Amino acid sequence: MTASESTSTANLATTPLDAWHREAGAKMVPFAGYEMPIQYDSIVKEHQACRSAAALFDVSHMGRLRFDGASSEALLDRLLTRKVTGMPVGTVRYGMVCNEDGGILDDVLVSYLKTPSDSHYHLLVVNASNRQKIIDWITPQLDDFPDVTFSDRTELTAMIAVQGPLAMEVCKRLFSFDPSRLKYYRATITDQFSKPAIVSRTGYTGEDGLELIVRAEEATRVWENIMLAGRDAGFVPAGLGARDTLRMEAGMPLYGHELNETINPITAGLKFACSLGDRKFIGRDAIEAALANGPKQQRIGLFLDGKRPAREESPVLCEGKVVGNVTSGGPSPTLGRPIAMAMVDTSVAENEHFEVDIRGKLAAATRTSLPFYRRPA
Repeated sequence: MTASESTSTANLATTPLDAWHREAGAKMVPFAGYEMPIQYDSIVKEHQACRSAAALFDVSHMGRLRFDGASSEALLDRLLTRKVTGMPVGTVRYGMVCNEDGGILDDVLVSYLKTPSDSHYHLLVVNASNRQKIIDWITPQLDDFPDVTFSDRTELTAMIAVQGPLAMEVCKRLFSFDPSRLKYYRATITDQFSKPAIVSRTGYTGEDGLELIVRAEEATRVWENIMLAGRDAGFVPAGLGARDTLRMEAGMPLYGHELNETINPITAGLKFACSLGDRKFIGRDAIEAALANGPKQQRIGLFLDGKRPAREESPVLCEGKVVGNVTSGGPSPTLGRPIAMAMVDTSVAENEHFEVDIRGKLAAATRTSLPFYRRPA
């Protein structure tokens, strides 16, 4: 958690599941303007439950922005690095919102959904800490698309992630649509005991699983239904702590760490999320130039010797020279050793051996490919 993500306890928002977290004994912390659970039992136990069974995460702090109207795909095509025009119904795509210089304002998921009444809309899920920034970025663009209705659905809904190898087997008993029929990065609108729910086969842990969006007033009921259904399978609630260790093992970037407004998608290793082709979007020319010229830095993975974890901003050295810094680091419960992601100079990015300055002491580190962990096939 970075300073930009945390804040004082004054004037913090709460999610619709706040009372449940407190009754369950969660340790609550400030995060992106919300009070959020960082852990219930131990971070390691919650992490291991996600890898072996399944864990539930309250991710209601994430922003949920809806776009209705025939021109919504054209608007989003202007804003996103990923092509939106022509997305089939039920498709989910990962992309970024960039400024004119190609700097990343946020990384997002965009879905194209159809309601039971046969109306269509796009849904953009954005990072909690960037929600207002993205709203402010979008709002002036609406003048060119007068038929688009833009609405912030964050406070009206809740978002729950169910992640782990047993998530599908348990959850398919709870919805009118079997979510195991969804392909990865697909979504549908279904119902949970006659109440509407958006179900997508997406996640941020490296495991298979679902992310659900339900009405705020239905959040506790849905959460408890999943917990009850998964009790014998070993489902547990998990907080921000395990969510971070899981995403690090999966090599997934986090805004404010691997991504920010000074980093472009090519440097971040996210070329796959840029649909250049025959289209224009904000930041396209800068991203194309970065691709043609090659990035000055690259994101790499590191295994550290010893037991001391490297933290964000720890200097990374190669042959005695500082060549970059750690963007995310910590212990890996699955691998039993410290891991880190780092941004280093491209000229040394293929080197095998590095050192990391951990509070004035150098620790040997070995480059490894990302992700650190892949779930069994």
